[in-house]
Amino acid sequence: MIRLALLATTSLTLAACTTTGDDSEVVTSAAAETALESLEEAAEDAVEAEMAEAQSAAMAEFFETYDNAQLALSPQGKAYRGIIDDDYGSLGDYSQANTDASRAIQREAAAQMQQRFDFDTLNEQDAISYRLFLVNLEEMEKMVPFDDHGFIFNQMFGLQSGLPAFLINIHRVSEPAHAEAYISRIADIGRVLPERTAESARRAEMGIMPPDWVYPRVINDIDNILDAGMDNAVLEDFRAKVGRLDIDDAAKADLIARADAAWLDEAAPAYAALKVEMERQQAMAPTEDGAWRLPNGAAYYQAMLSQYTNSDMTPDEVHQIGLDNVARIHAAMRDIMAQVGFEGTLAEFFEYTRTDPQFFAKSREEYLAKVDAVYDKINPVLPQWFGILPKDPLVVKPVEAFREKSAGKAFYQSPAPDGSRPGTYYVNLYDLNSMSLNELEALAYHEGNPGHHLQRSIQTGLDGLPPFRRFGGWTAYTEGWGLYSEELGKDMGFYTDPYSDFGRLGMELWRAARLVVDTGLHHKRWSREEAIDYLLTNTPNPEGDAVKAIERYAVIPGQATAYMIGKLKIMELREKAKEEMGDQFSYADFHDLILAAGPRPLQMLEEDVDAWIASSKQ
Repeated sequence: MIRLALLATTSLTLAACTTTGDDSEVVTSAAAETALESLEEAAEDAVEAEMAEAQSAAMAEFFETYDNAQLALSPQGKAYRGIIDDDYGSLGDYSQANTDASRAIQREAAAQMQQRFDFDTLNEQDAISYRLFLVNLEEMEKMVPFDDHGFIFNQMFGLQSGLPAFLINIHRVSEPAHAEAYISRIADIGRVLPERTAESARRAEMGIMPPDWVYPRVINDIDNILDAGMDNAVLEDFRAKVGRLDIDDAAKADLIARADAAWLDEAAPAYAALKVEMERQQAMAPTEDGAWRLPNGAAYYQAMLSQYTNSDMTPDEVHQIGLDNVARIHAAMRDIMAQVGFEGTLAEFFEYTRTDPQFFAKSREEYLAKVDAVYDKINPVLPQWFGILPKDPLVVKPVEAFREKSAGKAFYQSPAPDGSRPGTYYVNLYDLNSMSLNELEALAYHEGNPGHHLQRSIQTGLDGLPPFRRFGGWTAYTEGWGLYSEELGKDMGFYTDPYSDFGRLGMELWRAARLVVDTGLHHKRWSREEAIDYLLTNTPNPEGDAVKAIERYAVIPGQATAYMIGKLKIMELREKAKEEMGDQFSYADFHDLILAAGPRPLQMLEEDVDAWIASSKQ
């Protein structure tokens, strides 16, 4: 293209030059000069375009190389992506050395990126990638001083349940070699658990331990696995997957026998030793619940809070935002009370909705059927509100029995990018009296469509973006979107039952109260019991919800604050756009703007919306 443009320019130069009759001077046509200038500009533009295209391709290759280097350190990370290669039989390296290697790769890549690419010449998406990569590095560096502060074994995401959940939900067996790798991973539990048990013991000596009440829940997870013997969840899953292989019965029996041996020889002893260590730690575990009790605990909590809220807000500021929003939502709930004709106080209405049998399913099947009915109604109207839609199917599954007692009430697992695994909404039906039907609709919107499934399926499918954007995330963005989606359901015309709308408000109230209790636990030194009492007094949720919630916040400081902070920002930006754009505002365009570039910090999200508003006025 460039060569043709330059040739045309040369030809026109010759054609535009003529001589007078006496051959004394050259006369150049004004029109030809104009055409010449235009072609020269076109040639320059072509050169710039080709250079920009080459630079974008080079940047894409750069990020792909970086991603491959990081994946090489994480066999489990590959499995989540649907990648099966030579280390499919390994659980990976959990050591500090591996963490340090990952960070070294990130630092070196950032330095190379800044050296190789001129930010001012990048296209829009590459500029976003450049900025995000540096912000990711900055956030990583903030957390380096607190490497030892996490609780390796806890009731929420501890390895005692995390390893079985990974094998059951992520390890794919579609051919005999995959079954061989599964056996290898069962055996590898015998390496990983002892290594992490020793690290947990080392941290305990430093005073970094979860509160005492965490240990019975961890030990219960271990007992669930060990007491099941050879009928435990991992071996049952392995047998089911092998049973679907197209091989003869003798080959299947051999694989199963070897998996049983790997469990007996490697995994089971590791679990037994872990139980002994957990019992030892339980005997000396602290009774205080907040991060303030950890070494350098105040700085640790501020770092976690900043990371999850994408801000420099202090714990006191976050606490006050929570109190203000609790008051706002209480007022809206009193309107619902009047609508349904309930006579009494808000506290009495809370008690009524958390205890009356009409608000709870009688069976798991009833609950799941009602979830399906919610999606049957909202899925057909999504195209009216979104230009970009999810391509992956959504599956709703109960949390597995081996971890349902300790797991949260609901969570989502992203689809595999190659389509081999759907998006999955896990709902915890261990105690139906903790799963109010009033909240079912809002919870379904949050975890599925138009919430996490819609957002993460779109994100995973953004093939033109570098892997760290397709598969990474920012909690305030992701969980803010989930909470935003709950209210979006009302904008879309749903929540026709006032009790379901009350449940929506209850879910939002829950996230507002999180700002209060999370900062209460980790900054104001509230006890677990004080935090539970605050939730029981100020929300309609049952006691089981309150207990599980506070136990979750205690082991993941700051994370619970991301939901409300993210949602408030998205709502603020939407209302700003509606006000300034007037008739030009479109919900579909707004949602596509939020989703099409994938997760980013709230500050960058605000810049994008401001630029969109400004462009509408030109």
